Amino acid sequence: MADTGNRLNHLAGKLFKLKPAPLNIDKLLTERLILIPFTLQICQNILDGDFNAVHAMGLKKGISWPDDDVMDTLPRIINNLLLVKGPTGFESWMIVKNDTLEIIGDLGFKGIKHDDGTIDIGYGIIKEERRKGYAAEAVAALVDWAFSQTIVNQITARCAIDNSGSINLLKKLNFNETSRDSEMAYWSLTRC
Repeated sequence: MADTGNRLNHLAGKLFKLKPAPLNIDKLLTERLILIPFTLQICQNILDGDFNAVHAMGLKKGISWPDDDVMDTLPRIINNLLLVKGPTGFESWMIVKNDTLEIIGDLGFKGIKHDDGTIDIGYGIIKEERRKGYAAEAVAALVDWAFSQTIVNQITARCAIDNSGSINLLKKLNFNETSRDSEMAYWSLTRC
C-alpha cells in the first residue's frame, strides 16, 4: 500500500508541475517593446470593434491593427483563454512599441502539450512595422520567458516555405528546421 501511495504522490507532483498557473506578471519588457497578455475581455471587445479597454490601458492602435490575421486568430485566443482561469502566458500577447504605445502585432502560444512540455509559437506584425526587427525582439523575449518556466521543454514553429522573413527569424533564434512539405517548414527549439 505504501508503494502505491508513493507512486500516486510522485504522479500528483508531476501533474502539478505541468499545470500552468495564472500569470503573475502583467507584461514583458524588451528594449523597444512591451508584451501584454490578451485577456478574454480585451479579445471580445476587439472582436466587437470596441477599443475602450485598450485605450484605457494607455495603448493606441497601430496603423492597420488589428489586421485580418488578428481578427481571424481572436476566436482561437478566446477558446484558449476559456480553458484557464486567467492568462497563463501560454496564450497570446499584444506587441506594443514602448515609445509610442502603439499595438503593432501579436504573438503567443497555442496552449501547451502537458505530456511532453511542447508549445507552438506564432507571431505577426502589421505590414507598416515589418522588417524593423520587432518580431525577432518579441519572439526572443517570449522564448526566454517560456524556457524560464519549468514545464516547457521544446518550442515549435511553422512558416510558409516562401516566407524568408520568418525563416531568417527562426534561424537567428537557433530554431532547427525539422521537416517541410510543399507549403510549410516546421521548426523546433529545445531547452538547453
